[in-house]
Amino acid sequence: MPKRYLKKFYVKDYVIILIGLILYAVGLIGFIKTGGIVTGGLAGVAMLVEYATNGKIPLQYTYFVVNFILLTIALKVLGFKFLSKTIFGVLVLTLLISLCQIIFKEPIIKGEPLMSAIIGAMMCGAGIGLVFSANGSTGGTDIVVALINKYKNISFGRGMMFCDFTIICCSYFVFHDYQKIIVGIIVMIVMTYCIDLVINGIRQSVQFMIFSDKYEIIADAINRELHRGCTLLDATGWYSKKSTKVIVLLAKRNESLQIFRLIKSIDDKAFIAQANVRGVYGEGFDSIKS
Repeated sequence: MPKRYLKKFYVKDYVIILIGLILYAVGLIGFIKTGGIVTGGLAGVAMLVEYATNGKIPLQYTYFVVNFILLTIALKVLGFKFLSKTIFGVLVLTLLISLCQIIFKEPIIKGEPLMSAIIGAMMCGAGIGLVFSANGSTGGTDIVVALINKYKNISFGRGMMFCDFTIICCSYFVFHDYQKIIVGIIVMIVMTYCIDLVINGIRQSVQFMIFSDKYEIIADAINRELHRGCTLLDATGWYSKKSTKVIVLLAKRNESLQIFRLIKSIDDKAFIAQANVRGVYGEGFDSIKS
């Protein structure tokens, strides 16, 4: 059982997951499916089954049955604690898809299949991003990749992309139309971008490692001109065998140009390494996530 002070965070997680699932269900049924487009994941497989059977097997049935089988297998391998939010996501999404199937009989945007696909992909991507940000899951290929990842050293993102690409390409056997594949790939790219945008946030941060003999002047200028704190690390150049200091600086992405200009104005021979940082939390940056 979660500790008392953590309970509010667990409730918040499930609320975020619910909002994400609503966005996903509306985007999937109201924009993508009604436009005759196939997306990736288990939802894509379920859509192909529905298209192939002329609607005799609704996608929510395939989605639930396959997820039930996958969850039964995964529970023994990954455990209930890992899959508790996934079970919640699968059950709620099945109900939401069934409801949306009743509400959305026609595309929300008529006569614009590509625009409908892009809007649907944005909604689905934002929805999945919210679910992932709360450590939830919609099941399906997420479970498959998690099982493979437990025993094989494969990137989660790469595994998901391979599964989605394969599913979309299989739509040719149902529609015999290459355009459906192209639109499906566009949907996959937009969804992936939106997922990343929601999870990582628009305000990305960067990390600088600055190597310069004028480290004191640069560090003072960073504090004074940019109003940013920085840290000095002891270092030794192995070629020269000289001891020096390395400046470590965390800043927002839009401050990068100012930092480069400042350093160049002081020491145009400085060596600078810049890297993207997934998240920086604390004073001057984002608040600590809960």
